[in-house]
Amino acid sequence: MRVEGAACVNEPREQSVLRLEGVGKSLGGRRILNDVSLSLRKGELKVLIGPSGAGKSTLLQCANCLIRPDQGEIFLDGERLNQHNSGQLRLFRRQVGMIFQDFNLFDHLSAQGNVSIALEKVRGLSRREAGERALAELARVGLADRAALYPAELSGGQKQRVALARALAMDPRAILLDEPTSALDPELVGEVLAVIRDLAAGGMTMLMATHQMDFARALADEILFMDNGRIIEQGGPDVLLRQGAGTRTLDFCTRLSLELAGRDGLKANGLELLP
Repeated sequence: MRVEGAACVNEPREQSVLRLEGVGKSLGGRRILNDVSLSLRKGELKVLIGPSGAGKSTLLQCANCLIRPDQGEIFLDGERLNQHNSGQLRLFRRQVGMIFQDFNLFDHLSAQGNVSIALEKVRGLSRREAGERALAELARVGLADRAALYPAELSGGQKQRVALARALAMDPRAILLDEPTSALDPELVGEVLAVIRDLAAGGMTMLMATHQMDFARALADEILFMDNGRIIEQGGPDVLLRQGAGTRTLDFCTRLSLELAGRDGLKANGLELLP
């Protein structure tokens, strides 16, 4: 399925958990997003892919209103967000979780403290209640035995799982993930993807930017291919990644696989590609 310009939103609107309509954004005098529309239904996992600079990270940050769009509308459960109402924004961000590439943990707090702080400050739970909920969420991501450790004592994969536990503790309606494995060593990628796989199986609504194409092929309900600030193709993995499909998505993924295979081959021979 090829879509030029804005993505088509075929789902009935009343079924959308999160919906963006005509979102545009410029930064530093450069147009980053151009009339982007998309929707996420409950339990869907949609994957954003595309070359560096395509606008994926900016789109996710606009979807969470960490960066305010210059144009367009954002809807949560069919209700339009007033981006200039601070109360609405706070409530919206509680319900739309965000996972970053670089974890964004507080270095001076333990894993449990990183999860419980928002429960205390934002949701108003007591320290005991927040601590208990934090332990439950850490157990959910396989880190019950790491609750007392600080970020400096955790691996990259463990840090990202703490970040996931922190987002889950807020009971979000949807979670946005910006290349959640890109900062990890290859041997740590699997533990984070396993948690995301479990969340998808449990019905969590997610929009994820990633270069993990085997993961996207196996689990994504839909792939959205971005370039030059637009969604130019969207469809199921069986459509866009079918052998001989002739899509930009398939071409990009083929080139990406060759690049990664070449890099792994150089590493195996004691060499390293320059950035």
